[in-house]
Order: sequence, then structure tokens, then C-alpha cells
Amino acid sequence: MALNNEIIKQKLTEKFGESVSNFEEQFGLLSFETPKEMNLKVLQFLYDDETLKFKFMTDLTAVHYPKELGRELAVVYHLHNLTDNVRLRYKVFTSIENTDVFTASKLFSAANWMERETYDFFGINFVGHPNLKRILNVDEMDYFPMRKEFPLEDQTRIDKDDEMFGRG
Repeated sequence: MALNNEIIKQKLTEKFGESVSNFEEQFGLLSFETPKEMNLKVLQFLYDDETLKFKFMTDLTAVHYPKELGRELAVVYHLHNLTDNVRLRYKVFTSIENTDVFTASKLFSAANWMERETYDFFGINFVGHPNLKRILNVDEMDYFPMRKEFPLEDQTRIDKDDEMFGRG
């Protein structure tokens, strides 16, 4: 039997019960979330299970949701089962005050640099990472540029014609 989203959802629910939530399917891609403390258990299960076999991490990044109090930052994992050619998206949320999330770099080698980049731009502290430091920005930066904490443009500029930007 070919692996599909229903089988993945069923296996995750059997193993983790109510801890796995917010299942969505957009354009055939299954998405779900768990509490951040469970990220390694879920990733290890997806990797080790004989049916699931999600052994390749395609991407790891973060998203800033400033209006979601207590869960402003989401760490997003994209995993791929190369045998059955199935992908999934897995999210864990954390508050902006405590950005600690366990590192996946010991399970997926590709996570090493992706976690460094995510730390560099979003400030996620990947606990247990072997070398968590800035990778693209200068060390002297005291902020994280991908967070939505700053306006996109200077509202006091007078050299822009609002009609040219669809605001007139």
C-alpha cells in the first residue's frame, strides 16, 4: 500500500494522541503541529518508522506571527520520504521571550546550517546545537532582521509619490 496523508495522520495520532494537532492539507502537502518540547520525539518517529521513512530534511526555517501571543515564532520543518516521494510540513511554536527549541542537527545533518540561519534571522535558540552562531549577518547585530518588528519603509519620506505605489 502506498504511503498517503491519511496513513501519516493515523500513525502520528496513534503514537502521540492529542499532542499532534492542527492537521491541514494544502495542495496535497500535509501539515501539523505539536508542542515544541516534542519536536525531537516526533522527528525521530517520522525518521525511524518503517512505514513513514521521512529520512530527508528538505528545509528548516521559522515564521514570525507577531499577533499570536505566546506563540509568536514557528519553527517549520519540511521532510521528504524519498522512497514513496511524499512530503510533509511540521511546525512547533514558541514564545518570543523563550525561543528555546531542541536541535535536530544530530538526526539530520542538513539541519546544522539551516538552524544557524534560522537563529541568525529569527533568534531561535536551538538547544544542543554544536555551533550556534550567526552565519550570514555580522556578529555585532543585536536584532533579528526577519522578525516583523520594524516598519517596511520610512513613513516620513517625501521623495515617494504614493500614486506610484497604489496608495493614492
